Amino acid sequence: MTVIQESVEAPAASAAVDEAEILNLYRAHLSKGRATLAELFGSHMEVASEGAWLTTSDGERFLNAGGYGVFIMGARHPIVMEEVERQLRTHPTATRILLEPTVARAAEALASVLPPGLDRVHFALSGAEAVETGLKLARANGYKRTISMRGGYHGKTLGALSATAKDVYQAPFRPLVPDFQHLPFGDADALETELRAHPGEVCVILEPVQGEGGVIIPPKGYLKRVEELVREYDGFLILDEVQSGFGRLGEWWGADIEGVVPDVLLTGKALGGGVMPVSAAVATRKAFRPFDKDPYVHTATFSGQPVLMAAVQGAIRAVKEERLVTRAMDLGARLLPRIAEVAHRNIPELVVDVRGRGLLIGVELVEAGLAGELLIELFNHGVVANHSMNGSSVVRFTPPAVLDDTDVDFLVNSFDLATRDLIRGAAKMPEGGN
Repeated sequence: MTVIQESVEAPAASAAVDEAEILNLYRAHLSKGRATLAELFGSHMEVASEGAWLTTSDGERFLNAGGYGVFIMGARHPIVMEEVERQLRTHPTATRILLEPTVARAAEALASVLPPGLDRVHFALSGAEAVETGLKLARANGYKRTISMRGGYHGKTLGALSATAKDVYQAPFRPLVPDFQHLPFGDADALETELRAHPGEVCVILEPVQGEGGVIIPPKGYLKRVEELVREYDGFLILDEVQSGFGRLGEWWGADIEGVVPDVLLTGKALGGGVMPVSAAVATRKAFRPFDKDPYVHTATFSGQPVLMAAVQGAIRAVKEERLVTRAMDLGARLLPRIAEVAHRNIPELVVDVRGRGLLIGVELVEAGLAGELLIELFNHGVVANHSMNGSSVVRFTPPAVLDDTDVDFLVNSFDLATRDLIRGAAKMPEGGN
């Protein structure tokens, strides 16, 4: 039975929803596979959210420790909602012919919290669009070869997919963009070998921590060494912080951990405050020069639209005013050891590792099937978590930085119950699998 938190009042669902009808609509118009996956989780449908909690159509409530990193400030944060609602009432969508103030102010606000020198902004909607922008900036600056890292995830549009080193996603769409190479994450020597062979030609794109790779944290000093090598061999550096940035790691950016300043930093997910879809590629003036020269060389209809920019301004205000970066660091320092203790106590033979930084925490199991089972058991005990698309044996927790003490205890207790149920289920399985 799903555990429901009683002490926090749930927002009212907007209307009754027929689950069978919605499943049929998914199958008819969206994805049969997605409908089948939903049935594994009991065909629940989320219809309302507030803070760290979401509500389903049948009135059950779940702690949201998923969302793929979007909800660093929880759902419907009042500061973000205030900014968005104000903009909706006045001027939500612009012509893009005239100057418009909200995009200028959002760009200024974003540049103010980035590493120094990153002050040229191109806004987009999705993380993959931000990646495409970064890759196009590299090409426009003369860097025709691209190195990304194995296990890295950068999106599924054609250029971003070329950087995402996962055969199952790439295979149906080959040939991809040429001149992409994938190296081991954390191996600076392998990177130096390639940069030395192609000086002045290489763009390097990587994540400070690989989220979809299964919360893979590189060796200390690796990110700084990558920056040094790229500079030494006249390369171009893109840091993909779509998931790791905006406070998720307990710092504003993963770049801040080792004092790295890339040519382009990519952000998204939490940038829209958990309310609007927004991403951005933020570049140095030198890297952005081709876009400065021709404002029409890379454009998008909904880039920088006022209602999206209001969400960005609200998100940055919320993080600053509520000190959510520090809260993410503190909450992560509390949650990681407690989750690790439960995992090693309850499922020692099933868990490989528990690791994390800030509020990006991964529990690696001995096989992917067990990760899927654990996600279901967590759901049965009132918690939504995520799988990792490039690290399928890893269950990933990305809770918001607005958790209170009761929420933290609920999350750990639910994980405790879920792992106990997981080991019972594993004990019942016949030898050799299902």
